Amino acid sequence: MVMPIPPAILTLLLGMGLVLSGLWVGQNVSLLPLDASSNAPVYDELFKVLFSIGTILFIGIIGLIVYSLVRFRRRPSDLSDGVAIEGNLPLEILWTAIPAIVVLFVGIYSYDIYERMGGMTPLNDHSLHAAHADASDSRTWAGISPAMAESDDGMAAVPVDVTAMQFAFIFHYPDAGITSGELHVPLGQPVALTLKANDVIHAFWVPQFRLKQDVIPGQPTLLSFTPTRTGRFPIVCAELCGPAVTS
Repeated sequence: MVMPIPPAILTLLLGMGLVLSGLWVGQNVSLLPLDASSNAPVYDELFKVLFSIGTILFIGIIGLIVYSLVRFRRRPSDLSDGVAIEGNLPLEILWTAIPAIVVLFVGIYSYDIYERMGGMTPLNDHSLHAAHADASDSRTWAGISPAMAESDDGMAAVPVDVTAMQFAFIFHYPDAGITSGELHVPLGQPVALTLKANDVIHAFWVPQFRLKQDVIPGQPTLLSFTPTRTGRFPIVCAELCGPAVTS
């Protein structure tokens, strides 16, 4: 006669399998675009942790729902009332404590990543490349021009003034006296953006650089980054910009 597995042992084994599955998915399934900035690895590290936690919760909750629907379904001949259950204090403590610990961990870890990326300093250390506006399809692009791929670690940050408006970003290079709808920056050299908005709230977003910054009227915003890869990447205005800015 085969002895049944005690519920506590079975729950422990299922929990371990669930956690391992979530960790595997978080580390091996990538949903992010190309890594194109120096701060991208730091951001991707946080994303993997959040993706692992989300996978564990999703599989666990869906699995529990499916099991409950099958195990506790009403049989065709069963017309009796369900069992009256008033509560389970240990279970309530458990399902309150676990989410609280997870939320606290995510909050502390996210803040640490945000600070490491420069979020608590006047110049955020985000890694951008270059941007290029393509008038033919009304899209703004970011990337590094191969001709500008010479880097010099000893050089100061390249200043660029950015004006956000409906429906475009305008880039002004003070050192060169050039104003353009394109942003070109040298590979491996720090770049300092000074952003301002002329009308509504805008969001300067380059997914490949893991870079997103709100631009608010009347509030100049400073943003710094260091390009790490040559290429051409879309700049998305992700907030109150209208449908003309797409990627």
